[in-house]
Amino acid sequence: MSARLRLTLSYAGFLLVASAALVALLVYILRFVPEGNLSAPGAPFLPDRSDLLDALWPRIWQVLAVLLVVGTGGGWLLAGWMLRPLHQVHAVARHVAAGSLDRRVRLTGRDDEFGELADTFDTMLDRLQATLDEQRRFAANASHELRTPYAVERAMLDVALADPATVDVPRLLARLDETNRRGTETVEALLALAALDQGRTPPRTPVDLAELAAGVVRDLAPLADRAGIDVHTDLGEGDLDGAEPLVRQLVTNLVLNGIRHNTGPGGTVHLTTGSTSEGRAELRVTNTGPRVPPDVLGTLTEPFVRGGGRTSVGSTGSQDPAQPGSGLGLAIVARVAEVHGAALQLSAPPEGGLDVRVGFPAPGAGGAGSSSTGPFSGGPR
Repeated sequence: MSARLRLTLSYAGFLLVASAALVALLVYILRFVPEGNLSAPGAPFLPDRSDLLDALWPRIWQVLAVLLVVGTGGGWLLAGWMLRPLHQVHAVARHVAAGSLDRRVRLTGRDDEFGELADTFDTMLDRLQATLDEQRRFAANASHELRTPYAVERAMLDVALADPATVDVPRLLARLDETNRRGTETVEALLALAALDQGRTPPRTPVDLAELAAGVVRDLAPLADRAGIDVHTDLGEGDLDGAEPLVRQLVTNLVLNGIRHNTGPGGTVHLTTGSTSEGRAELRVTNTGPRVPPDVLGTLTEPFVRGGGRTSVGSTGSQDPAQPGSGLGLAIVARVAEVHGAALQLSAPPEGGLDVRVGFPAPGAGGAGSSSTGPFSGGPR
């Protein structure tokens, strides 16, 4: 049976049971009416208990029949009105199951459980739509990013094979190595992002953010020197509970981002660490560079998105410092911050560049951090 039919039968059955209870009560009351002739000779006729029951039973069956019809018909209509929102949700769900996410329930005038269900369903579809759109962009961009270095290698090899006598072998090998490194970087970044999305994170241990940041700056100093970027640090104490390899990756990606997307020789990167009065460790990385448009700023944490018009002046490894990155740096930063319950804030100073703040929860705390207080409470430097 359908839910509507079950509700109808329930309404009708409840009505009949209530009517039967009233009849039983009436019959019980009639027990107090004496049996036999109650009228005196010459007085008006007074019905006894049997007379009343004989007159009552036909009317009871008639009333019960009417109540059965009214209860069934009214219950059917009432059940249909009550279940109408579910039919709307079902219609949208079937549309979604067919492969389209453009419809919503948008239930109005029902401030009840069905309204809450419809609103929750619409919210779920909105999030699903956003996720699928992001995954489509990710797949398209990943295909492009992985295809590009191999297409470049194929073109260089085709040229070399066409005229082997004129090939500068050392230069060709250097360019092939550079292109191969770029493809390797992209694959490794994709694997790191996939591992984070699947929840595979190392165990959490106490991490000294200042010490970790100092090590990252030392490791990236040669790259910054080749690019002509000055890296300045202000390392205050900041402790957190986290997966050290992931936190190191976060700091490395932010510093690399500041070196790559800068104004070129003479540009600067500022790295600051510290803690708030609540014990939250906070990290801030700012860099000079071209101005980031507001519409681009909100998409920088999406995979393969680079700031429009920004100049790439650095890269990892030993390849050309002008080689661009994979476009996954800030996407990985966002995922690392998310798995640590940290608050990530990106802002674009009017003079150009990027200002990134990460607030980690205090050791032992489970909530997301915040960077509204402490050493980063001021505006972009």
